[in-house]
Amino acid sequence: MNILEKVVLKVLEDQQNIRLIRELLQTLYTSLCTLVQRVGKSVLVGNINMWVYRMETILHWQQQLNNVQITRPAFKGLTFTDLPLCLQLNIMQRLSDGRDLVSLGQVAPDLHVLSEDRLLWKKLCQYHFSERQIRKRLILSDKGQLDWKKMYFKLVRCYPRKEQYGDTLQLCRHCHILSWKGTDHPCTANNPESCSVSLSPQDFINLFKF
Repeated sequence: MNILEKVVLKVLEDQQNIRLIRELLQTLYTSLCTLVQRVGKSVLVGNINMWVYRMETILHWQQQLNNVQITRPAFKGLTFTDLPLCLQLNIMQRLSDGRDLVSLGQVAPDLHVLSEDRLLWKKLCQYHFSERQIRKRLILSDKGQLDWKKMYFKLVRCYPRKEQYGDTLQLCRHCHILSWKGTDHPCTANNPESCSVSLSPQDFINLFKF
């Protein structure tokens, strides 16, 4: 909880990664609700009222994140829409989440037109999903063309997206030790590398589920 508090305070201060932390808190809150309501004292360590208090704290953090008003910088120089269209599209192709693409398209009418580019959504589908998955969820537009945007959100509901992280934790299945990827620990296995598995944030949270 202390680590989470520092993370939330940092996000509130920098106004970055708000949605990511909000989703993480929601997942944690849902998991705690399940433990408190269905399992209770047989799993949770400590007084049950303390866990209820922690859940209320998580709700308070979520409310703070929901109330964040993004302040626009005072800089009046070159903006994103001042760039050539080819550069704007090139930058938009670097977005790996369709929700970010939709949000960007809501900023200005010109960006909305660019955000509807079929090639953008086609590349997004091909990045996250296999050809077999895509073939199972084909959607045609009124013009008889593949509607890649609708296909993307349909695929998201059916299959997990490719996950991206700047850095990941790894778990040694031999020693049961957590460490950052790229760092070594004194493993006693004959082949330490074969014992390490990468953990996503959700995998890390799942370690605390019983």
